[in-house]
Parts: sequence; C-alpha cells; structure tokens
Amino acid sequence: MRSHLMLFLSAMLLLPLPAGAQEVMEEETAVVTYAPEVPPAITRKKPAKVIVKIETRELVARLADGVEYTFWTFGGTVPGPFVRVRTGDLVEVHLSNHPDSKMPHNIDLHAVTGPGGGAASTFTAPGHTSIFSFKALNPGLYVYHCATAPVGMHVANGMYGLILVEPEEGLPKVDREYYVMQSEFYTKDKYGTAGLQPFDMEKALKEQPDYVVFNGSVGALSGDAALQANVGEKIRLYVGNGGPNLVSSFHVIGEIFDKVYGEGGTAASDNIQTTLVPAGGSAITDFKVDVPGTYIIVDHSIFRAFNKGAVAQLKVSGPENKEIYSGKIGDEVYLPEGSTLQSIFQESSSRPSASSKEERIKLGESAYKTNCMACHQSGGQGIPSAFPPLAGSDFLNADPNRAIRVLLHGLSGPVKVNGETYDSVMPALQLADEEAANILTYLYNSWGNAGHEITPEQVAEARKAGKVENS
Repeated sequence: MRSHLMLFLSAMLLLPLPAGAQEVMEEETAVVTYAPEVPPAITRKKPAKVIVKIETRELVARLADGVEYTFWTFGGTVPGPFVRVRTGDLVEVHLSNHPDSKMPHNIDLHAVTGPGGGAASTFTAPGHTSIFSFKALNPGLYVYHCATAPVGMHVANGMYGLILVEPEEGLPKVDREYYVMQSEFYTKDKYGTAGLQPFDMEKALKEQPDYVVFNGSVGALSGDAALQANVGEKIRLYVGNGGPNLVSSFHVIGEIFDKVYGEGGTAASDNIQTTLVPAGGSAITDFKVDVPGTYIIVDHSIFRAFNKGAVAQLKVSGPENKEIYSGKIGDEVYLPEGSTLQSIFQESSSRPSASSKEERIKLGESAYKTNCMACHQSGGQGIPSAFPPLAGSDFLNADPNRAIRVLLHGLSGPVKVNGETYDSVMPALQLADEEAANILTYLYNSWGNAGHEITPEQVAEARKAGKVENS
C-alpha cells in the first residue's frame, strides 16, 4: 500500500499545473542602495516576489556650504533609495512614515500599471505603514515620487528616487554603475545665503529655482565624493530628474555617450553628446573612459551648472593615451595679419576714479559683479571643487601683491585655499589699474577679509612683476 502511494505522489509531481494555477514564487527582500551606489545586477532567471521597504522622513540637512534645508525624504536621503527588480516580479511595497513626521506621505512609482501608480494605496499618516503590490510588466528605468497634496511641494522638498525594472535577459554588462538624480530647490533667499532656508512657493510657481543640483545638494558628487573609474572601464549612469519643473540637458564634458536609453526605455541611441531628461523622467547612459582626468558632469543649460550647483565630477585614473587626447601641445601668440599691437590696460578718461576708500569699495563691487561673480559667486563663496572661495580666503589675505598679479595675469594649476586644493584656470582679466585696484579693495573689505586698500599705483608696480609662477 505504501509503495502505491509513493508512486502516485511521484506521478503527481510530474504533471503540469492545472489551468489558471500559479507557480509559487520565491520571496526576497530587495537590496536597496543610496546615491550614487546601485544594487548589484539580478542574476536569477525567474520572477520572484520582492519586498521593498521604504521609510519617509523629514529632516534638516545640508543644501550647500553653510546652507541648510528641511528635506522631506524617502529613506532619509535625497534622492531616495535605488530599487532594482526584474520584469515579471511581484513587487510588494511597504511604505512607513516615521512617527516624527509632520506630514502624511505616499509613493507614486512610474513603474506601476494601475491608478495613481500606488499613490492612493500608500497614503500614510505619521507612525503608520501602508502595503500594496504590483507586477513589474515593463522593463525600464522609472522615477518614483511622493504624490500627496500639494504634490509639487512634496517633490520640491526632495521626495523622489529611481526604480529599475531589468529586462528578463538583463542589461549588457559594464564595469561600474552609478545613480545620479538632478532636481531643483526653491529657497526664500538667493543662492548661497547662509542659514536654514525655507521653501518658497512663489518661486516654485514661477519655475525660478535658486539651486539646481545632483543628488540633493551642491557638491554632492565633487571632491572626495566624486564618482571614480579607471581607464578602459565601461560606465553606466542611471540618470533621473526629480524636477519638479525643469528639463535637464545632461552632459559629461569630454565624453560621448556610446549608448543612451532615452527616457529610461529599452531602445538605445548611439553616439550622443547631450541627452534630455524630462522632469519625472530618466535616461540610462553607457560610455567607455579612454583617457584619465577629471570629467565634469553638468546640466548644459549652463548657468544652472556654474551658478546654481548642477556640477558633478567623474575622476578617471590610469595611463594617458596621447593618441586619443594629446593635452596642450602649444601656446603661441596670435596676431591677425594687419593688426597693430595695443595696450589693453591703457587708462580711459571715461573710467571714474575713486576719491576715497569707500568710493573705491563701491566701484569695486560693481566691477566684481561684472568680471568675477559668475565663478566666485555673489557671497564670495566660490563653487566647491571648481572655483575657490574669496570669502575669508587665506590665499587672498596672505599676500596682496600676489593677489594683484593673479588678477592681472591669471593663474593655472593647483592652489590650496582654506585647506582645500583647487585645480582650475583663472584667466587673465583685461583690467585697467584703477579697476583692478577697486575690485581688490572691495574683496579685502568684504566677507571677513583683511581690510586692505589697494591703490592704482600698487597695481602698476605689480603689473611689471608679471605672472605668478605656481609652485
């Protein structure tokens, strides 16, 4: 009798599932990571039930040096965690709202097929957890965000992230993957104003952000936090745009994307210089790095980059390849045929002369705004890892004569300012002695600097000494 029962059970195991029955899925908890890290590629060959746990938190954190902001977040960071699943997976989302939150929150995942993308199913009061599930039907890279009213305010305060639905066959293999998400912030005071900055609804309605950044803050991907790679490696950037308003013109200076999966879809375009990433959209960019150096990542709506913070860095290490990129091989004087050489520093009778230190400061402020502010910013704070600060600058205050020569003749190569090394180019400015004296006097009497007055006579003497040689 027992042997007959065993034969019967063995036969049943070989039978196909009845029509309409579902195969039992394996269950796993999603591995989520925080920008710029990306979870490992999925290696399993079948769909699974994937449990995704995300907590919403409201917290004060850095927006820029000296500037704080009250962020509303997924997972305590901006952007929120990166989620990676596979086509066909049953994704079960557990959204918990921290008890200390003041607002209810929810989540709208663009990867969801269903009303609201999950928003109605996850409206969650502080101290509660909501659960819903969806089947990942379409491969691609998708944005998720909070959709609690007022939706724009929740998004503007930092509530967005990315979820990747891998195709069944997976994505082509690369050496490194990074998570980069652009967004903008609307603050009561202008860019760089110190202190805790509140959200400004009027600026948001006018679509006039003070900050446009990658990964939640100015400098989040620069200096020691820069993305890293080695020569010869294939890099993939998962790029999102949380908005809430602006379209990104995403560009890596000095690289050409070998492939771009536009708008996060599965169709790839080849050899792309700049790709548009809409608000609430994404793109996947693949490229190989052939030459070492620091590559600057920007929104090529370029004032956003150098004046509002949309700058990041990719540092590539390894041997040079002079055949692909020679570096500078010549620097020659260019005089067009028939031209005459004239002094560009000749004093003009129409240029006003300062009669006092106070007047020199006032004239210097105007000249600074015209010649210097784009790089060194309105408060003299500079741009992290790109342009050094002038506010409280030990380099500036240590040697006025050197400062005059740098202003007149420029400076290139690494220079240490307030303990941080900057390796960029300061161009020679075509300034008259009076104008240079005014700018420097303004600098020395602003932002806690040494208080010196620089005269046109000092500028004239320093001009004769020529360029500062960077050691």
